[in-house]
Amino acid sequence: MSGGSWTGAIGAGLGVYLSRRARLLGDRRRWASNAAAIQARQLRSLLARAAPTAFGREHGFARIASIRDDRAMIAAYRAAAPVSDYVSFRGWLQRMRDGGEPDVTWPGLVMDWAQTSGTTAGDKFIPVSKDMMRSNFRSSLDIFAHAMNAGVSMPALFAGRLLFMGGSTDLAVNRHGMRTGDLSGIVTPLIRWPISEVYLPGPDIALMSDWTRKIEAMASLCLDRDVRGISGMASWALVLFNRVIEMARERGRGAATLRDVWPNFSLFIHGGVRYAPFDPRVRAAWSGSPSGPDLPNRVEVYPASEGFVAIQDSRGDPGLRLNLDHGIFFDFVPLDEYAEGAPPSHHAGDVEPGVRYVVVLSTCAGLWRYTLGDVVEFDTVPPDGPPRLRIVGRHRHFINAFGENLIVENIEDGVARAAAEVGVTVGEFTAAPVYPDAARGVRAGLELAVELDPRAAAPDAVRRFAEAFDRALKNVGVDYGIKRKDDLGMGPPTVTALQPGSFHRWMASRGKLGGQHKCPRCANNRDILDAVVALSRTPAEPAHP
Repeated sequence: MSGGSWTGAIGAGLGVYLSRRARLLGDRRRWASNAAAIQARQLRSLLARAAPTAFGREHGFARIASIRDDRAMIAAYRAAAPVSDYVSFRGWLQRMRDGGEPDVTWPGLVMDWAQTSGTTAGDKFIPVSKDMMRSNFRSSLDIFAHAMNAGVSMPALFAGRLLFMGGSTDLAVNRHGMRTGDLSGIVTPLIRWPISEVYLPGPDIALMSDWTRKIEAMASLCLDRDVRGISGMASWALVLFNRVIEMARERGRGAATLRDVWPNFSLFIHGGVRYAPFDPRVRAAWSGSPSGPDLPNRVEVYPASEGFVAIQDSRGDPGLRLNLDHGIFFDFVPLDEYAEGAPPSHHAGDVEPGVRYVVVLSTCAGLWRYTLGDVVEFDTVPPDGPPRLRIVGRHRHFINAFGENLIVENIEDGVARAAAEVGVTVGEFTAAPVYPDAARGVRAGLELAVELDPRAAAPDAVRRFAEAFDRALKNVGVDYGIKRKDDLGMGPPTVTALQPGSFHRWMASRGKLGGQHKCPRCANNRDILDAVVALSRTPAEPAHP
């Protein structure tokens, strides 16, 4: 379809919806003053739909949904359904997916399941009902509505091509006919006209699971296309950007920047990893300088396999607006109180700015008071504006700076295997991401600071330990293995050998030595690792007699 006819289709159908939705989303006072009521309607509808299910009958959903007062209904629901996580909810999900049992936590059979390596419980299988498909679709349209409010022209954007950098679309089918795979693999086959007219990279490339080949194929396909928008993780998008520029130069096009290759590029939709470390390199790819102009428009999103949580609604502001009306009810549990047996919860209308909350979801796919695991802070709360949040971490330790999804168990298993393979004894250790620095020639990667006996800390032994650690992580961390394949997404890990006792010195300096205090095995920032390494390199104070 030509650009002109596509523009006509936008105006006749999708454009009308987006214009109306953009106006509605732009009425911030409405969302600020009605956040609590909107969320209460979502919960009441969810409870009524799921009342006949096994979970609904066991937890009295029909009675709770009939309570007319919103606050009383929410309180009754929280009393009936405790906060759960994947481990505690797994039995219900297995009845659905493995047993093929209908009407367990959501009406009917949920035929699609998103597989994710997660950051808290290893491999997880998350239900994606038809209702959740509609919820995700409506949220995806909201991305473009928010972009319209930020000044992006939809006719101009859709006159070119849009590239979606999702995972493999290859799906496994079990004996009950249920499909399991990457969420993007579940969603991609549903792309229909008119979106199919502008969609890239097409089914063949989307099917690929080898990201080395996939990036090469995407770059080759998109090099001569009028790409105007991209959706994907910043880490992989940056690899693509640089490969497209290299490929253009190899073909004699004289391109110096991404702007030379795609002059009409106007929208980058990203999420999944913290964007700040990538910002200078994205600017350099676009404009030629790490401090140069940014991409014309960026919209950060907060999607999860469990549900689409929030979307950036103000250009240049890191706050993400909560998706209040798409079939998800949100609880927010204060992080400091999360470990309690019955932690207090807050809804979108009574959260407070600056407080760290664990995100808990009740969804139209049959997850009930399910801990997503992310920790957020609100910048804007009702009645001052729509609830707008930032992701500040996870409620458990993990590393996911570049999409590698490593949890504590991965790090501990990797260290144990490497120590056994090399034949060394290790002490305390912690791991952290290595953020790239082009000026110093530093690539994205992972650093492990580990206590090694000086006799085992010879350069050759440390090198062999690092190689064994890398191999072990590839075996236990699926996403890490993808990032490390052919050194494309991440470089090899760095191992920093420390004197035995270094971690105890650090813990003692913080008044955390002994008792129940433990050194975190990993973190998604460098605060702990840098502090331990710095302290280990300062002379120890003499012991007092």
